[in-house]
Amino acid sequence: MFRKVLVANRGEIAVRVIRALKELNIPSVAIYSEADKDSLHIKIADEAYCVGPVSTSQSYLNIPSIMSVAEVSGADAVHPGYGFLAENAYFAEVCESSGVKFIGPSSEIITLMGDKARAREMMIQAGIPVVPGFNHDPEDLDKTREKAEKLGYPLLIKAAAGGGGKGMRIVHNSRELERAIETARSEAKAAFGNAEVYLEKYLEEPRHIEFQILADEHGNIVHLGERDCSIQRRHQKILEEAPSPALTEELREKMGATAIKVARTANYLNVGTVEFLLDNQNNFYFIEMNTRIQVEHPVTEMITGVDLIKEQIRIAAGEELSIKQEDIKINGVALECRINAEDPERKFMPCPGKIQNFILPGGPGVRVDSGVYSDYVIPPYYDSMLAKLIVWEEDREKALLRMERALSEFIIKGVKTTIPFHLKILNNAYFRRGDYNTNFINRRLKTED
Repeated sequence: MFRKVLVANRGEIAVRVIRALKELNIPSVAIYSEADKDSLHIKIADEAYCVGPVSTSQSYLNIPSIMSVAEVSGADAVHPGYGFLAENAYFAEVCESSGVKFIGPSSEIITLMGDKARAREMMIQAGIPVVPGFNHDPEDLDKTREKAEKLGYPLLIKAAAGGGGKGMRIVHNSRELERAIETARSEAKAAFGNAEVYLEKYLEEPRHIEFQILADEHGNIVHLGERDCSIQRRHQKILEEAPSPALTEELREKMGATAIKVARTANYLNVGTVEFLLDNQNNFYFIEMNTRIQVEHPVTEMITGVDLIKEQIRIAAGEELSIKQEDIKINGVALECRINAEDPERKFMPCPGKIQNFILPGGPGVRVDSGVYSDYVIPPYYDSMLAKLIVWEEDREKALLRMERALSEFIIKGVKTTIPFHLKILNNAYFRRGDYNTNFINRRLKTED
């Protein structure tokens, strides 16, 4: 096992990883920017080092500074969390060449699966169903037009190197195509340093279903069931649940087997997520694989009893999986609400500022992952997520009631939050009966977008 682990992140995920390290009796090293000098993650870590000023490029993305901290602190492993450097193949390669274990897949796998267009081609060759599409050649727009007409509108333009809704545009006809490609390429270049995009058939109102994968270096791969991540705005997830109300046991088994095949095809190692779109005829299509821990991983932990962060660390240390597929049982239903410092009444504008009061909900089956506290000042430079509220119950109706109760108990004063919007979702009759898809917010809820 590792002597000491550096956590190359901030906020709630840094807190989550440090807690897991403490329970594994592994000393932790936190990093922080000048704006995060009062953050919770540096208060609970065994050691903490400032890596730069407020700018992410000079702090949380500053690879030389982070590696210097690893050397000075004696850390022999790095956990990247999610976001920032979690899917940065160069960072993983630097760790590997420095003799510091990157807690995640190899740089080669990150490169392979990070190139969404290349990953699609690999899966097609392996017989994995994918959404029909093609790569855009920036030197031949006429060819792209021709292929688009043949495939048929609407189409979805996606960044080849990214995710999170950036570099993504829906195109309804040929008149919109050129401008939409230019906009998507520009956004992709700014967000990921890579302007490459590809186009795929836009499925009308599908479900977004993802399967959690664990893979060790001894050839063992298991899946831990699915998460339904269809509740999205601007292509970004805001509420997740597991298992999905749309899947039968037969479909779950079929999609899970496909997810494992995806992982084997990619020679995947460590924790990962295979993402699918599911249409209303129960046809499913591979869209991408995320080579990191996901924001929504707690719902899987709640229904399986598996600590995914600890599993990441054990796998990276060379240990064999302690569980087999037949050992994994889905128990009950879990929901997660992402609580952001945003004003739903003003187009979800971020609301940085001082938290005057922060009272967490509690009781059976309630979990809160957070990196903030009362009197903490939310900096305006980073992600607006304050906390993740997760609940578990034995069935979906009871889980919905528990989430309502927990949201009503969650007190955050001083900044606007998305708690009222989550209550609005929960009280929607369509959501209540599990009848929703990726267009749910636009179609069933009125927002100020």
